[in-house]
Amino acid sequence: MQNLCHYQAQHFAWQVKNGIGTIQLTRPERKNPLTFASYAELRDLFRALVDEDTVKTVVILPSGGNFCSGGDVHEIIGPLLDKDMKGLMQFTRMTGDLVKAMLACGKPVIAAVDGVAVGAGAIIAMASDLRIATPQAKTAFLFTRVGLAGCDMGACSMLPRIIGQSRAADLLYSGRNMTAEEGERWGFYSRLVAADQLHSEAMTIASRIAKGPSFAHMMTKTQLQHEWSMTLDQAIEAEAQAQAICMQTQDFRRAYEAFVTKQRPEFSGD
Repeated sequence: MQNLCHYQAQHFAWQVKNGIGTIQLTRPERKNPLTFASYAELRDLFRALVDEDTVKTVVILPSGGNFCSGGDVHEIIGPLLDKDMKGLMQFTRMTGDLVKAMLACGKPVIAAVDGVAVGAGAIIAMASDLRIATPQAKTAFLFTRVGLAGCDMGACSMLPRIIGQSRAADLLYSGRNMTAEEGERWGFYSRLVAADQLHSEAMTIASRIAKGPSFAHMMTKTQLQHEWSMTLDQAIEAEAQAQAICMQTQDFRRAYEAFVTKQRPEFSGD
């Protein structure tokens, strides 16, 4: 997958403008479910973003009033019943690889959630760096409701870190909807905005990030993931090394020179 600025996605809408890449699932009549193919293409897109310097940040948008209804019942869940263990593992590892690719893409990812965000849709929101939502957002990790464990695509690792162990257990055991108000109060969503303002608010956040030092943002995202498994001493040392690396960038010099001349720095990511 090359030249992501002009990449024509087959299973979702992808666009790059002013350093912001936007993703929008395009099956609003079904509340935007995922298929085997769309899972794989999303994974491949996020993997390719690692080497795409023109994309500074990514926004995942709703379509038709909904974010994502998870795996398509007819195109994924039904066919899974006929797969052997090897085939099932290939699928579950692929879905997990999407989360891994989102975490490792080096770009801040913003989820703008409206309506339904359930199953894998809730996971995609969870794996994003920032999440905003409308008051109508309904978020559910509903795997137990289809006879599966709540430990899907990293949920048992990531969700407790975002909202706390007991609240995560509540959602993962029950599969119930987390209301938008709960999501904001618990820290899953950083803010709630009206539906007609969701797109503009998400793009405003993305634009502000895209104008910042992209190499340093990559370093921040990397440390946010890696420090989960570090002791405090290890984390402090890792951050010391990360900052020393960032101090060698031209963006660090640009920020200093802009401060001296009382100008706003213009970062280039080098």
